[in-house]
Amino acid sequence: MDGSREWGAVPLVPDRGLRLVTERLELVAATHELVRAQIDELARWARLLEARVPDGWPPELTEDVWEYTADRLFEDPGVIGWWMWYFVLRADGDGRRVVIGTGGYKGKPTQDGTAEVGYSVMRQYQGLGYATEAVRALVDWGFSHREVTRVVAETYPDLVPSIRVLEKLGFAFIGPGSDEGIIRYGLTREVFEEA
Repeated sequence: MDGSREWGAVPLVPDRGLRLVTERLELVAATHELVRAQIDELARWARLLEARVPDGWPPELTEDVWEYTADRLFEDPGVIGWWMWYFVLRADGDGRRVVIGTGGYKGKPTQDGTAEVGYSVMRQYQGLGYATEAVRALVDWGFSHREVTRVVAETYPDLVPSIRVLEKLGFAFIGPGSDEGIIRYGLTREVFEEA
C-alpha cells in the first residue's frame, strides 16, 4: 500500500447519505430508501444516485441480498456504512456518472473487532483499478472506527483479480473461509497503520 489517502469522507446528509470520495469514485452508503428504490424503481434509484445505470446491473448479487440489506437498514438506520455501498464512477468516457459496482461490510464489527468486507465490480469496469480504489476507501473507513481491529475478506482461490486487490491493500492469506472452497484474507490494524 502506498500510504496515500486520496479520498475524503463527506458527512452524512439526510437526503444524500454517507459518501466517500476517491480519486475517480464516489462510494455511496446504502440507505433503506436507496435499496428499496433499486429493487422497486431503477429509474428513481438512478436519480437518487445522480448516475447512469449500466446494462446488466446489478453485479453478481441476487435479489434476496438486496431484500436482506433493505430489511437490516430499515430495522436499524444506525448501521448505515456497515452494509452495502454503491460504487459510482464520477466521470465515464462521456463525462457522466455511472454506477459500476457495490461493496461494503457484512454488518458491524464482531466483539473481537473483526469487520468483513466484500466487493463486486461490473465486468466491463474490471481490470481498471476501480475495485482496489473502492476497497481501499472502505478499509480506511472501517479502520477509522477504533473498535475495528481487523478487516477480513473472503474469495475463491481461482478469482486471481480479487486476490490481487486484497494483496495490493496489504491483506494476507489467513486460511479457509466460512464455506467449503472459499479462502480468507485479513488485514490487522497494526499492519494497516504501518503502511
